[in-house]
Amino acid sequence: MGFTKEQLLARLKELGIKFEQYDHPAVLTVEAQAKYVGDKGGGLSKNLFLKDKKSRFYIVSALADTKVDLKVLSQRLGLGKGGIRMAPEEALGQLLQVPLGCVTPFALINESARYVSLLLDKEFKTQPHCFFHPLSNETSISVQASDLDKFLKSIGREPSYVDLEANPPVGKDQPPDLAILVPSGTIDIPDAPENSTSSQAVSEKSIPVQKKCTPASVKSAKPSSADPNAKDKPNNAAPQPNAFVESRLFVDEILKKTTELLLSEISTLTEDVAKQEALAKSVRKHLAPDLQNLTVMFKNTAYTQGFYAGSNCQPKRL
Repeated sequence: MGFTKEQLLARLKELGIKFEQYDHPAVLTVEAQAKYVGDKGGGLSKNLFLKDKKSRFYIVSALADTKVDLKVLSQRLGLGKGGIRMAPEEALGQLLQVPLGCVTPFALINESARYVSLLLDKEFKTQPHCFFHPLSNETSISVQASDLDKFLKSIGREPSYVDLEANPPVGKDQPPDLAILVPSGTIDIPDAPENSTSSQAVSEKSIPVQKKCTPASVKSAKPSSADPNAKDKPNNAAPQPNAFVESRLFVDEILKKTTELLLSEISTLTEDVAKQEALAKSVRKHLAPDLQNLTVMFKNTAYTQGFYAGSNCQPKRL
């Protein structure tokens, strides 16, 4: 069980860290958060939870206006152009102990996040204070960069501030400048069930949060829908997710049709059923993350547009 907001705030008080607390309705974006704390001075933060190909995890915490290019960041870490991507939702629950949309440097207080690397925007130090969610998007706290450092050192972390907009050359004579920040240990997150591929929002600035930030657990596999006694069960059971609403089910449907087509083609080349199934599983494993990222981007874009449309378009009064 991860730390709660109340436990985190109590710890900050124990450390003598001064902060201002602002409770507000659950916010969907940094712009929405600004409606409640934007007039308090200081800088708002956006936070990304990332994973590389060797299952090493990173939190990138930056000012809302800082541009973070993942391809450039990946090269600066020595991971190549495409060596880093958004971490899956299962990792959010298992490592940071928070659900989608609640990534924050303060999540490193959880022991499960001990091997997660943290990159802080050097621009934080130019602000009188910065705003972060303390494990809940119904609260914002403002802290000085020096007090954030104090918190990190109290949990055994040495703060690392980085110019996230820099793009230094990387080559034979110019090694990656951020390679030292790559975690030394990998973290094994079990693969999600094939019909439950994990996902993560791209950034708190552009993607709305769909639920409150209460401690989350790893999602379990969807139970089989094949139930011969289903007709005898009452009709008041919770409705099943719709494949066009739940992106994971949508991706699963695409993969199902893709692998069925693939199997029909390779069956003429080999009659070894085990080889056919192994190939189909490999296709699903390699395609699922990219398809999931695409569908989540489309889905969140629709949410964002709907949110702004609802906020800006008021019905005419009769």
